[in-house]
Amino acid sequence: MDTKLLITGLTRFAAGVVLLGVLLFVPAGTLAWWRGWLLMGILFVPMLTAGFVMMAKVPDLLRKRLSVREEESEQRTVIALSGLMFLVAFVLAGLDHRFGWPTFPAAVSWAGAVVFLIAYALYAEVLRENAYLSRTIEVQEGQHVVDTGLYGIVRHPMYAVTLLLFLSMPVVLGSPFALIVMLAYPAIIAKRIRNEEQVLSAGLDGYVDYMERVRWRLVPFIW
Repeated sequence: MDTKLLITGLTRFAAGVVLLGVLLFVPAGTLAWWRGWLLMGILFVPMLTAGFVMMAKVPDLLRKRLSVREEESEQRTVIALSGLMFLVAFVLAGLDHRFGWPTFPAAVSWAGAVVFLIAYALYAEVLRENAYLSRTIEVQEGQHVVDTGLYGIVRHPMYAVTLLLFLSMPVVLGSPFALIVMLAYPAIIAKRIRNEEQVLSAGLDGYVDYMERVRWRLVPFIW
């Protein structure tokens, strides 16, 4: 086992748990918020499980997923906008709970949790299909175009899945105001996709042909 990779992964995981906990429960003014704990559970329990599976079976992929060194300046802007979006949405959700603002019914939050977990399973499938996935925009040594499975339906299935993941989060938290903020995500991710396709078209053999074969970027029949 790669001890350095294990420590890095666990450190990032712990930091994520603490950060999200602070963003949710401090604005909420209490730990007695079941929707906040529901989101924490469906997010971090599968994440930890997936991390250990990847470490055991595909450590190189886990190492790529932990990389955050983005070289593209446009992508750094996208990351900053995404971070701001999450910050505002989670704080608003906590304030919703604290001040008794309008919330979705409990059944809607549970339905959102089901959608989130389905999207998480699809995310795992995307990772299984494409061993070249990283968190940064780059063309890797030996990389080839993946055009099977979900990649035969849309060109960016990982981003399509994150649409479900991220838009279901404020639903789980029961916050209409947070959902409104998260509706900025499609525009943010569209900016990332356009830049990513420029990089891949210029540096990855066969990607231009792939773009002609698979017409839809994110959502079939829409975009």
